Amino acid sequence: MLVYLTQYLSQYYSGFNVFQYLTLRAILGVLTALLISFVIGPEMIRRLSRYQIGQTVRNDGPKTHLLKAGTPTMGGALILVAVAVATLLWADLGNRYIWVVLLVTLLFGAIGWVDDYKKLVLKNSAGLAPRVKMFWQSLIALGIAVFLYASAMTPAETTLIVPFFKGIAVNLGWVYVLMTYFVIVGSSNAVNLTDGLDGLAILPTVLIAGALGVFAYTTGNVKFAVYLGIPYIRDAAEVVVFCGALVGAGLGFLWFNTYPAMVFMGDVGALALGAALGIVAVLVRQEFVFLLMSGIFVMETVSVILQVASFKLTGRRIFRMAPLHHHFELKGWPEPRVIVRFWIITVILVLVGLATLKIR
Repeated sequence: MLVYLTQYLSQYYSGFNVFQYLTLRAILGVLTALLISFVIGPEMIRRLSRYQIGQTVRNDGPKTHLLKAGTPTMGGALILVAVAVATLLWADLGNRYIWVVLLVTLLFGAIGWVDDYKKLVLKNSAGLAPRVKMFWQSLIALGIAVFLYASAMTPAETTLIVPFFKGIAVNLGWVYVLMTYFVIVGSSNAVNLTDGLDGLAILPTVLIAGALGVFAYTTGNVKFAVYLGIPYIRDAAEVVVFCGALVGAGLGFLWFNTYPAMVFMGDVGALALGAALGIVAVLVRQEFVFLLMSGIFVMETVSVILQVASFKLTGRRIFRMAPLHHHFELKGWPEPRVIVRFWIITVILVLVGLATLKIR
């Protein structure tokens, strides 16, 4: 929005041309989202507390979690507001990718909001029925996937890129739709499963969003794309503003969510953030790298799958409790140790993911 205003004002003062630089707008997106989080965060937490929208705790979980009962939840709405406002202010709204990432993020956030509302306000412990939740997630993801496939302007937009190998690129055809669906839905639910400890999910989200912003910028810059041997996708560069907003909003939320948390994001935040990361990975054609950088999310999801499969097939559990972070808690690891060590693993994986830009 402000891109057009500063473009108009540059007729009268050339200094406004600086706002046309993508890197500056990405930085402003970070700072704007961060500021919004700091300004409205405390009031949102007070309101959530006032209306008694608090966390419920499983009786079979770590006993230390009993202290979390009643902690304000649905704080993910703060992230969505900050991301949406910052992106609308600083991104080029004529770019179709901006509307795609915003739409996916907000629609998945809406699914999470309904789930949280049923559980926390209406006191329906089941929340949104899993099949209903999956139906809406699938409908949105498939709709977006078909739109992206139908509106693709170059073959690079639907080509599968294999990291570390410059010459391997597979034209997916309609398989692109299925891959996009699985990346978005899988990522959304993986982040949701990981969101079980104070700050555990949000910092990896921030780190991965920042890395994907680098991929968006280089993919959308023809000189960098040619130099690095990655496909050039013109519209992808603008997504760096959205990634910046995601980083700023995530850091702002972490201010309140760090151990011991003053607020939890709930499904409204976790489902939206996972979907946001997934759609950005698809747009910049880095699904494999995204899978690598999201190692923590993948491990958490796989631990749940293995736990359920093992119990149904053999009657035994592989882990003391799933997702994986609860297993380590029940082994005696203090919550902050689990969180920080998972953060460190994510930093390493993100650095390896960024290295794929040059090592190919």
